[in-house]
Amino acid sequence: MKRIRYTFNRSAIIALLAAAMLVTSSCSKYTELEPINSPSENSAFQSPSSIELAMQGVYEAAAVGSYNGDKASARGYPFGAAAIEQDEMRGEDMLNVAQFYAITYEATYTTSSANNVNMWTGLYALINQANVMIRGVRTAAANGIITAEAAAAYEGEARFLRALAHHELLIHCSFPYADNNGSKPGIPYREKAITSQADVTEGLTIGRGTVAEAYTKLLADLDYAETNLPAAQPKGLSRATKGAAIAIKTRIKQHMGDWDGVIAEGAKLGTDKQPATHFTSPIGGYVLTASPETPFTSFKNNTESVFSIANGPNANGGTNGALPSMFGPADKGARGLVATSPILYNAAFWVEGDLRRKLLQINQVVGEKYAFNYKYRDYVNKTDYAPIIRYAEVLLNVAEAYAKKGNTAQALLLLNDVRNRSVPADKQFTTAPADLILAILQERRIEFAGEGRRWPDIHRLALDATYGTKGIPAKMKVGQMKLDGSDYNNVTPPTFPATGGVKAYAYTEYQFLWPIPADEVAANPLLREQQNEGYK
Repeated sequence: MKRIRYTFNRSAIIALLAAAMLVTSSCSKYTELEPINSPSENSAFQSPSSIELAMQGVYEAAAVGSYNGDKASARGYPFGAAAIEQDEMRGEDMLNVAQFYAITYEATYTTSSANNVNMWTGLYALINQANVMIRGVRTAAANGIITAEAAAAYEGEARFLRALAHHELLIHCSFPYADNNGSKPGIPYREKAITSQADVTEGLTIGRGTVAEAYTKLLADLDYAETNLPAAQPKGLSRATKGAAIAIKTRIKQHMGDWDGVIAEGAKLGTDKQPATHFTSPIGGYVLTASPETPFTSFKNNTESVFSIANGPNANGGTNGALPSMFGPADKGARGLVATSPILYNAAFWVEGDLRRKLLQINQVVGEKYAFNYKYRDYVNKTDYAPIIRYAEVLLNVAEAYAKKGNTAQALLLLNDVRNRSVPADKQFTTAPADLILAILQERRIEFAGEGRRWPDIHRLALDATYGTKGIPAKMKVGQMKLDGSDYNNVTPPTFPATGGVKAYAYTEYQFLWPIPADEVAANPLLREQQNEGYK
């Protein structure tokens, strides 16, 4: 087989998990699936070894996905690469170099444009496979095939991925929690495997609900995962753990504006302490690496990465999707489609000597037009893991929460733990800056550049009168730039033409949200009535 995931052959998964694999004749309508073969599903949960293969198959669904229903041309949907790429292209800090991401970058998506449709279908494919896993291990435990404890741990992994997938849908297809306290339409929260025609019929009765209802379910899934997952996985950081569930909860509660909740979750990971050197988590032993580049040069094994999606030489997003292909320059063997935008590179909040500019940015060749993100470097085999959450994010999530609650001392400690490893001693904060929250948000833009965190921040802060963008911000177009690379200059930044860029979209314009795909609304009358405004 062309693609091998982790340590198992994909053909074995297909044989064992015909029921759980979601590529069917109706693969573009994942909430209105064709019934799958339940005898095959039953055979997948008849031994501990086949159950382990089934769980690995769920991770494969998260990492490899399919593109327009073709798994052979997968592009890392949803979390192997695609979520990071799409979340960066919806923001202004990365630059779309060619036409590859133009629809996402310029917000000209429709109900049938490929990238947003494939994210929707890939996310619900993962959700349904997670639901098949949950049902299968519950039955296996009831039949004495595995212990109740083992079943609960597998279910915890599946529910962790299910929550992650639903949240990605929320930040693209629904308004933020801050809009009327979560009362706007959410997304269908699928908690039952679709494996029969009866399941399909029942699934058509589940509408979008509200954003708040979806967040309640998200947290229930993550609470279960926290309770039942181990603190460490023998398979490494590409399998969900107790610490990963808690870390994602700091993100979820941040999106809800539940600052007390962020602080409480962070405390489980050591963020309430006042360490002599660095914050360290009592769960999982997370601590920042000495260099900001280590999570990307040692992506399989480092102390900072809490959860990542594994990629390998035979299982990755491919030439048209893998992170190094998209973010790397052509002279390194990549496609050079996503560059760092001068908007970020020249931003005044960088300080001279920041190691992240030296270690994590790269020019294609001297005198050429673009600077590229240098976090993903395996341009030949494309094995770079896709970072989902790092301890650095936990620290900054909690720093923002403490700043919002007025505890500037603890917020500054957390901010400095991330910032000080990269900036010269004479540029480090010894007292809190005048606008500590702004400093934290600016640090996020530097620290997480190229990791898919820009759009989630734009989304959650859109209505914030002080720190929000009030919609999709204006962006650079490559035609505005000179050919010699001189536009990357944070000492004497150039002035770009007022016209010729990508226009901003106000929060009130329909382009702020992605639509529900056309095939979905055609198959599901309930969702047809609940389509986002502005789309047909």
